[in-house]
Amino acid sequence: MNVGEICSRIVVFAESGTPAQEAAKLMRDHHIGALVVSEGAAGARRPIGIVTDRDLVVEVVAADVDYRTLSVGDIMSERPATIRETAGLFEAIGQMRSSGVRRLVVVDANEHLLGIVAMDDLLPVLAEELSALALAIRAEQRREAQRRR
Repeated sequence: MNVGEICSRIVVFAESGTPAQEAAKLMRDHHIGALVVSEGAAGARRPIGIVTDRDLVVEVVAADVDYRTLSVGDIMSERPATIRETAGLFEAIGQMRSSGVRRLVVVDANEHLLGIVAMDDLLPVLAEELSALALAIRAEQRREAQRRR
């Protein structure tokens, strides 16, 4: 299984000039914790940054900065962690770990925005795979026990 199979293809995005308050409203309205900041036309959008709910809290609210003067470009993390849609799940986990992020922006071979994958997306898939592995081990143990009788 690869990242492209489990990522969310419905990505809420903003451009760098989007006001910070509008970004917060988009996150609230779509029940998400991050916006991909992109540039380019539909079908050829390139991710240039990411803004998380944590960025808004830590960089704006906690710092007592006037949100009305800020745009997404002012608070985004530039060069978001990206991963190709063909990458495997363990590669995604490794990249999340090495980048220190919970989300990866999924791109195609041309670096165009395709989706987003979060730890929350990986956990159910990995749990299912581990469960299948545990069942296979139990089945083998039963077969071995029956042969010894």
